[in-house]
Amino acid sequence: MPAPWLALRRRVLTPDVSDTDLAKRGFRLGTDAARTALQNAGRSFVGGYAAAAGTRTPADAAARLERTPPDLRGFAYEGAAMAYAVMDGLWLGGGDGLGRLLAGPGAPHVYMVHVGAGWALGRLPRRRWRAVLPHDPLLRWLALDGYGFHQAYFRTARYVRERHAEDTAAWPVPGLGGYGRRAIDQGIGRALWFVECADVDAVAATVSAFPEHRREDLYGGVGLAATYAGGTGEAELTRLWHHAGAHRPALAQGAAFAAKARERAGLVTAHTELATAVLCGLSASAAAKLTDEVLAELPDDLDERPGAAERPAYAVWRERIAAQLRQLGRC
Repeated sequence: MPAPWLALRRRVLTPDVSDTDLAKRGFRLGTDAARTALQNAGRSFVGGYAAAAGTRTPADAAARLERTPPDLRGFAYEGAAMAYAVMDGLWLGGGDGLGRLLAGPGAPHVYMVHVGAGWALGRLPRRRWRAVLPHDPLLRWLALDGYGFHQAYFRTARYVRERHAEDTAAWPVPGLGGYGRRAIDQGIGRALWFVECADVDAVAATVSAFPEHRREDLYGGVGLAATYAGGTGEAELTRLWHHAGAHRPALAQGAAFAAKARERAGLVTAHTELATAVLCGLSASAAAKLTDEVLAELPDDLDERPGAAERPAYAVWRERIAAQLRQLGRC
């Protein structure tokens, strides 16, 4: 693909980095430390998107992505995944760029890549969704998490302030109608960390404004973002844990997911250790290991019995992690 075409593709497709400015988005501005951390995450995402859109192959993009600072590199791969999913959906990338990313340099970032693919759903016609959704029966739900984040981040009034709930039963992709609503709420919960700029009191107040049956999944997303993206210290994380109340197991489960994502990519930070200690009562490595230990004998996602679609393997996985953390006494 000629260099001028790559440059044009990058320029046309890449979101404006100013879209990551919290003030422009109308988000809470929070502390300087929180605002810097979250805006840097967004800028790294856009940088990753540009790297994918402006290069020929995932291997070429990875040469740029790997120059992103370790604490922000996962966001860069997330952005690259969105770019490949968008290009696949629009027939602009030569075909299956997302699959090549997952099979190649994106493999250590598999969780973030699945989330990034879900962002693309918010930018593509629904008739193209099936073409870009990842095929992994366990991790595909992370794409819906990514879609939920995208909608809450860019359509904040509707998805956060008005608390809109998706009708996934009407989606043109089979098999997502049951648990899909909950996976989307997990992404909305992650986005709340950015919308409220890591202000844990504001995050908790916003979660409390949602119907009770949605709060568990929202807190799961909050725990993941609080651990992966950071922006707070021990006192704030402890206050978040108290705010979560009955939803502490979900909060801790999200934190354990974040630890696993960072551990697999070799990107564990001091903040990861702090957050898992506060929210899970475990080290980052122990929290990550726990997520692996409960993977055995998950249910078959092809199960067609009544109610099976409401509780796929991914849901059982999350429930087992939360149950283990509850037994350890922190929750």
